[in-house]
Amino acid sequence: MNFRVIFAFLVASCVALAPLCAAKRKTVPTAGGPIKGAIVMDAQTGKVLIDENADIVSPPASVTKLMTFLIVQDRIREGKLTLQTPVTADAADSKMGGTQVWLKEGETFPVEELLYALMIQSANDAATALAHAAAGSREAFVQMMNARAKQLGMINTTFRSPHGLPPSDRKLSDSDLTSPHDLAILSRELLRTTDILKYTSVKERPFRTNALKPVIMRNHNHLLGKVNGLDGLKTGFTNSAEFCIAVTAQRNGHRIIAVVMGVPDRVARDLRAAELIERGFSALPADAPAFAPAAGARTAEAAASSHAAPIAASPISAAPATTPASNESAEPTITFPGTKKK
Repeated sequence: MNFRVIFAFLVASCVALAPLCAAKRKTVPTAGGPIKGAIVMDAQTGKVLIDENADIVSPPASVTKLMTFLIVQDRIREGKLTLQTPVTADAADSKMGGTQVWLKEGETFPVEELLYALMIQSANDAATALAHAAAGSREAFVQMMNARAKQLGMINTTFRSPHGLPPSDRKLSDSDLTSPHDLAILSRELLRTTDILKYTSVKERPFRTNALKPVIMRNHNHLLGKVNGLDGLKTGFTNSAEFCIAVTAQRNGHRIIAVVMGVPDRVARDLRAAELIERGFSALPADAPAFAPAAGARTAEAAASSHAAPIAASPISAAPATTPASNESAEPTITFPGTKKK
């Protein structure tokens, strides 16, 4: 049987059985085992629609990069950076582990290309390069992350890195720590005040296009194109965090956010997130207001147009805006009885 058909069937089954499971559980179940916590939030009002251990504190892995994106956007709005500002990779950037775009010491890319690398490839080297470009040092950038978290009311969050990798000592207490509720708050801020969907909705894009073999970045969010209206935000995985995801979808003018943390299996995480999206839209009140950007919100792209870009000190390898390749097969939309396509 086609995997896509199986995926749709499993998600539909999760939705149908969720109320029965909820009545009996002490932990939150998925098709592949328990999860640490989850939440669904109305992106317009901030109302919590579903709470399943949403204040549990755990490492978010690369979902941390949502705050990295927000801080860079803040610096652009403040006029400290533009999307065209050249960022030169240093030795530390070139030695980052985990997922990366393999930045070389001395290479220069504009902020915008590194933002695509951050959100699509989940590049840890792009995260550290953006951190020192935005704040002068990684340490100063992390201070900005924590100050912003405090401002947003993310009371269960402490950031210790711009990328979400585990600390060298592997101690949980030294890791980035947050909760599903806090990540939903962060996601809502991003959706209402930035153009993050411009980046998170892209399934594939080349990086270092002037090279003989460019890096083809592929989005780790496997729900893109499979769940009706879903267009972001970010996935993450480490051994201590397990599989995490923050997703958003918009239908009929309404937008919701779902966050799932601590799932042992990637497919189970995706199924759980897809199920929560369906339940979330069903839980929206009939009079729920349509989603709209925050009043006075100004995207980094708009801010960039009002600031002169600095002159690049070395050639910049900029990739043009990209859409999925023409030979890429379209993913089917998952729909359920009684739901309508956007």
